[in-house]
Amino acid sequence: MRIMWIDPWTTTTGFAIIDKNWMKNEIVDYGVFSTTPKMDLSIKLLEIWMDMKEIIKKYDPDIVSIEKLFFQTNLKTWIDVSHARWVMMYECIKANKKIVEYTPLQVKKAITWNGKCNKLQLQNAIKMIFDLEKIPKPDDAADAIGLAYMWALNSNFIENRGLL
Repeated sequence: MRIMWIDPWTTTTGFAIIDKNWMKNEIVDYGVFSTTPKMDLSIKLLEIWMDMKEIIKKYDPDIVSIEKLFFQTNLKTWIDVSHARWVMMYECIKANKKIVEYTPLQVKKAITWNGKCNKLQLQNAIKMIFDLEKIPKPDDAADAIGLAYMWALNSNFIENRGLL
């Protein structure tokens, strides 16, 4: 099973592709796709749509896991990222991909057992889980690996109960 995870933003969006085979999870690729800085949101959304279309075509994931939004202060950022997230979800739906969603708290708790861990703790846990030489960079890509791994953990639970 191939899992793609997306950490949605309007300027830099992290992605990770993981192949899940039985109890082993292998990173296929990870990175970011970026939009033109200081560009009108409508142009950024078009760039995001084209990047999503390309990455889905290239990796053909079975499941796409997208981080749920959580903002406490900046409403404008929340609205802009919501638009970007919608474009990403739309392309997944168009490509007939199953979508699952997790909050940052759920991911942190599943990977480190501490929902309030900091970014570095989460990244170090990902580094250890996947036996990587260094922490994946940029941060958005490392976050994306964590989300893909979250689905892999959940799918193991679901498969063991005959629900998948």
